[in-house]
Amino acid sequence: ERNLLLHGPWKWLVNEFASYYGVSDAYTKLRYLSYIMDVATPTADCLTLIHDLLSPVKSNTKHKLSHQENRILGEVEDQVQQILNVIFENYKSLDESLPSGMMSVFKAATGSPAPALVPAIKLYSLLHDILTPEIQLKFCGYFQAAAKKRSRRHQAETDELILSNNGSALMDPMTLSMSYQKMKFLISSIKNEIFTDIEIQKQNILPSFIDLPNLSAPIYSADLCSRLRAFLVSCPPPGPSRPVIELVIATADFQRDLSSSNIKPVKGGVEAKELFHSYITCWIEEKRHSLLDSCKLDKVKCSDIKTSQSTTPFIDDMYDQLTETLNEYEIIISRWPEFTIILENAVADVEKAIIKALERQYADVLAPLKDGLAPKIIGKYVQKFTKGTAVIYVVPDELGVLLNSMKRILFVLHPKIETKLKSWCPCTPPGGNAIPGERLSEITVMLRADFRNHIQAIVEKLAENTKVQTATKLKKIIQDSKETVVESDVRSRMQPLKDLLINTIENLHSVFEPHVFITVLRNFWDRMGQDVLHFMENRRENMSWYKGLRIAISVSLSSTSEHSDINLDPSDKHLNFVISIYSINRLFVSLGSLHVIESIAKLQVLDEIFAAQMQKLLGNALQEKDLEPPPSVIE
Repeated sequence: ERNLLLHGPWKWLVNEFASYYGVSDAYTKLRYLSYIMDVATPTADCLTLIHDLLSPVKSNTKHKLSHQENRILGEVEDQVQQILNVIFENYKSLDESLPSGMMSVFKAATGSPAPALVPAIKLYSLLHDILTPEIQLKFCGYFQAAAKKRSRRHQAETDELILSNNGSALMDPMTLSMSYQKMKFLISSIKNEIFTDIEIQKQNILPSFIDLPNLSAPIYSADLCSRLRAFLVSCPPPGPSRPVIELVIATADFQRDLSSSNIKPVKGGVEAKELFHSYITCWIEEKRHSLLDSCKLDKVKCSDIKTSQSTTPFIDDMYDQLTETLNEYEIIISRWPEFTIILENAVADVEKAIIKALERQYADVLAPLKDGLAPKIIGKYVQKFTKGTAVIYVVPDELGVLLNSMKRILFVLHPKIETKLKSWCPCTPPGGNAIPGERLSEITVMLRADFRNHIQAIVEKLAENTKVQTATKLKKIIQDSKETVVESDVRSRMQPLKDLLINTIENLHSVFEPHVFITVLRNFWDRMGQDVLHFMENRRENMSWYKGLRIAISVSLSSTSEHSDINLDPSDKHLNFVISIYSINRLFVSLGSLHVIESIAKLQVLDEIFAAQMQKLLGNALQEKDLEPPPSVIE
């Protein structure tokens, strides 16, 4: 079969017999071809010999052949066509090294054209007019049939995955992983088939009307898409696990590689996003429900740690899960950024649920901060101030854990999530009503508002503590001031309030971490300053006091102009204003009976208390801005 070429004495002998018996050259070649076709193989040497023997016969006009020669030619052409059909429909299964010229076992494409393909095309061109559309269409059909045949053989490797499960039974992780690995290997095999066709096309051995990659790729892609769809129905992906993500990536890469190789899109072909969209949205929704379920009161872990640095482990656990979720979807988002909006909405819902869960968990300690509370609720978080009925509010450890946790969420945990998601926003394609990052900004606003409101409520409770006893009421202390203000008297009257404030500050330091402690304390400091400021403003509104002050200012202005060499110009408003301020200062010094001096003295004592206690408790951890007077004190 592989030694059919006549040469040497054999060629001489045939020629001698043909000459002796008067047999034509055409008959000699046709008769020998008829014997060759009985044992012909789809190999380059056999096809070359057939072409060399048949070409001289076909080049003669048909009427020069005898009836017998025409009959033999017809039989030979039919046999040649059959072997050409085999070659073209199995052009990736040809093997010159085997006696039969054909692989007996299905193997992956080699990536280069078989040597028999070139003489086979020459033979086909000898038998047919390849310029006619009908012949061209028929020729393309052979390669399409080859693609369908090889596609089916590849898919046969995954038939068991479709038939054995049917989506009715849950797979164990090992079986699931192996199944998804097989599908990933199928994608790789199909990609190899298409890339082999691209390499064959680059060899320029095919007729110009043949675009082999665009002939075969639509068949491979459509079959692969159908198989992937059937597989996902039979073995639904439970979530973005490693085997599942690898299949998603392989599918997306397959689609991308076809596009980058100038393979035309085909209807029904592989569309990775369309295949996995419903599953990805389902995963996100299931994760959302799972995390929301973890925020239910009966599943929230409580903290037994009672230190100034303590936070509830619940928030770290939840945000670890959120971070892990974002990491799981990072590869998917890098392929399809439009899933960012869906993921952001889920994260925002979970973050909101985390805050609500914290407030439910610590509802008892938040309840006293609200108005209209029953005495039995307040009683748990107050302590006796005297042996009488007076009680003051004490910030409980649990409230410290809550605010410490909220501060950690606001300044550490939430920003990490926000930064991660917002890094994906620039890649998110426009469209729809949702704006990337909008939900996260809403969560930030909500966190800040809740944190601020809780601190404000605590400060109001602490301010109320100063009004429980007469000796600690700042307004009463100012009102009871004597005509002559002496610093020792001021400090003596302020001592009960000072003791209360020091105890309060130490309590705050014991339950809050430093940053929360500073925030609460500065708000409390500002609140105490507001009491003094309101008292001064109320005094100003007292017309008799104000009238006396105005007269005193006039006297002082006159005195000022008499005892200075400054010539006052009534039109110079700026100069008059400066002198007025100077005169008011002199007035405050001369009018010791005015409560303004007393109020300022009280503010000085308050500043000393708050600043000294912060320095004592925090030391070098303080920043210069932490010791600056708050707005109401400055005003």
